[in-house]
Amino acid sequence: MNLGIEIGGTKLQLVAGEATTLRHHFRFTVDKSRGAAGILAHIDDTLQQLSEPIQTIGVGFGGPVDTQTGRIATSHQIEGWAGFGLGEWLRQRTSAQRIRVENDANVAALGEALHGAGRAFRQVFYVTLGSGVGGGLVIDGQIYHGMPPGETEIGHLRLDKTGTTLESVCSGWAVDREIREALTNLPPDSILKQVVGSAQTGEARFLREAFDRGDPTAQQIFGRLADDLALGLSHVVHLLHPDVIVLGGGLSLTGEPLRAGVEKRLPAYLMGAFQPGPAVRLAELGENTVPIGALSL
Repeated sequence: MNLGIEIGGTKLQLVAGEATTLRHHFRFTVDKSRGAAGILAHIDDTLQQLSEPIQTIGVGFGGPVDTQTGRIATSHQIEGWAGFGLGEWLRQRTSAQRIRVENDANVAALGEALHGAGRAFRQVFYVTLGSGVGGGLVIDGQIYHGMPPGETEIGHLRLDKTGTTLESVCSGWAVDREIREALTNLPPDSILKQVVGSAQTGEARFLREAFDRGDPTAQQIFGRLADDLALGLSHVVHLLHPDVIVLGGGLSLTGEPLRAGVEKRLPAYLMGAFQPGPAVRLAELGENTVPIGALSL
């Protein structure tokens, strides 16, 4: 049996199967207060529920890793991971003959390149817009690797000299904060205020509904998000010029307004010879992008 694991800042998923055929699927919400230990406990409990021997394990981890050793460099969302030998930990608990630990954006890029929105293209750049922002590049079905512990960390690309990073303005948490701050100045009859209601976390999930109903604040936030993302992705185009850019992660579920906004704004940041830029697509595998990519390792 093959096992795919996604370890993120907000969720943990484990799947067993082959490529896009998932025989078992486990999902947990990450408790940040428990740190890495809480995630490892969930994995340990799940491994004990699987009756068949595990032959291979692929892991997509939310942060930079050393792919050669399976050791975690750090997590920018969850404490307790720095220097942890995840590959060895899994080896001690299973009979798996092969274990690969990769950055989750690299793994998602592989999943989309082989089975999703990038399958018709040779060079696929994937950006994940979740609790953080990450990137991955797949060329001819293979993940591009630089020197350990990572590469294509687009979320940490600086947009100015003050230290503003793409992740600080385009992550799900950043958009949640932006919506929260906007709500304090909106009148009671604001559509955005009404659809968010009493929610105190995950406000970004209401953005699309408010946008579709013509809310001006939602439209403004979408425009700002698409513009900052287009600026960040322009650097990817100038350095790598992929065939396609795939938008994934929780924020990508806002759908066509985000994709179209990025596609419209990207050319303004590109040199003339690179106009109009690569295709921009939404990820097709949804929440299973990383687990399917992990199985594809």
